[in-house]
Parts: sequence; structure tokens; C-alpha cells
Amino acid sequence: MRADLHSHSTASDGTTPPADVMRRASAAGLDVIALTDHDTVAGLEEARLALPPGLALLPGMELSCRLEGHSVHLLGYLFDPGHQELVSECARIRESRLHRAQAMVERLAELGVPVTWDQVRTLAGDGVVGRPHIARAMVEAGVIDAPGQAFGPDWIGPGGRAHVTRYALDPVRAIALIRAAGGVTVLAHPRAGTRGWMIPDDVIAALAAAGLHGIEVWHPDQDQSARQELQALAATLGLVASGGSDDHGELTGYRIGSDTIAAEAYERLVSQATGARPVSQQ
Repeated sequence: MRADLHSHSTASDGTTPPADVMRRASAAGLDVIALTDHDTVAGLEEARLALPPGLALLPGMELSCRLEGHSVHLLGYLFDPGHQELVSECARIRESRLHRAQAMVERLAELGVPVTWDQVRTLAGDGVVGRPHIARAMVEAGVIDAPGQAFGPDWIGPGGRAHVTRYALDPVRAIALIRAAGGVTVLAHPRAGTRGWMIPDDVIAALAAAGLHGIEVWHPDQDQSARQELQALAATLGLVASGGSDDHGELTGYRIGSDTIAAEAYERLVSQATGARPVSQQ
């Protein structure tokens, strides 16, 4: 069994519509794909309706958190999407994302970057606005050659000249919210060298004590050494060793299915959820 538990669509900052994510997952030979858009479940219904035979959808979301001034991402799966407190917090995060993006565009304008809010909103469409949309607008404006160049100190990366912080949850509270909604949680890319903070073992242990279910071991931005360390840590802490491609469509080179998890790890994760179940074609 091949299960990729981390992907994004145009419901947030991916470039591929949810239905096309499902088709690409099937073409990649996956048995399970999790759709984990940032702070929203808006793409899940389209994904469900487009499920091809033989592919299961694991409903999920990537929840924005902050700890000790650092961004932390928490993957939640199989929670009740109608859980009121979780719904309210996600709405608050999305609203903060919107205001932050507007402020970043204003700062870029002050720096002489010809990017407009209309451009960014057009790129985001109906999805949750994120920094990748601003980065893509900067490429269109000819300011940078590739979206990744926007995330350094010159532009919209942490500490960058046009960077603006936003509201995010404490990860311990986020874990509690997902659990209260019947879901399970996995700490996303804790040792991805391209993403800033390398989350220390003691922090991961504290999150495990708070009810975390798993950590993302297999991820394209984590090298072999990091994977080995995280796999050992997962075993020590009794966490599920999870993983996925973190595919964002064109932005990441259409890498869906590049990283998958073991069948027993998938089954162990799913067995702990009570809020929802994986979805297969009816």
C-alpha cells in the first residue's frame, strides 16, 4: 500500500485543483492521498466527488501554529469538520492570512515592487491566500526568477523586509482542538532544512506528551540523516512515523507520491481517529 499523507490544492497555496490532485494521485499509483490544505477543508468535497476507483481520500488540513516565535505546522486528519471551536479558529487564521498578505503587498510597494493586491487575489482565486501567491505575483512582475527566491530575508521570508507576522495557534492547543474533534495529529516537516526552525527533540517530546499522534519522517525537504533521527525519535516517543510529498503542484514540481508511509503506520494512525473515516468511491 502507498499512502501520501501531505498534499495541497488551489483551496490554499497549491496550483492544482482538488479534483486534479486526486487524478494525479491515482496516476502516481497511490492507494491513499491526504488533502491537507492550509487552515481549510474547502477542497475536500471536490476531491471526494472526483475520487477515481482504487484511491482513498484521507480528509485533512495543515493547521498554522506558532511556538517560541517560530512557525510550526500541524497536520490534522479525520476530525469532525463541523467542530465549532476548530471552525472558529480556522476562520480567524484565514482572516489573519488575508490581512497579512495585504500588508506584505503594501510593504513590497514601498520597496518599489510592482505587485498589486488584485494580482495576488487573482492568483489565489477562491483559495486561502498565502505567501506563495505573493511569490508567484513577484515572478509575474519580473522581480524574481522563481517563487522560492521570495522567501529569503530580502523579501517575504521570516525577518525579511516585507515580512509580516500573523495569528497562529499554540501547537498544544491545536493538538487539543483536533483531538476534541475526533481527529489525529502529525507534526509536519520538523527537520526540513529549507523551512527555518529545526524543531528540537525536547519540543517534540513535549508535544507528544500533549497528545500528538505522529511526526512527519518522510518528506522531500528532510535528508536521510534527519529521517533516521526522526524515525528513532518516533519509536522512542511512541509516535507514528508518517510522511508525504507536501506537493503544491507546479510550485514543487508535481511531486505527488514522492514520499509515502508504511501500511502499518497508516493503519495505526487511522485507527486512533473517531471524527471521520477515509473516503473511497461509492
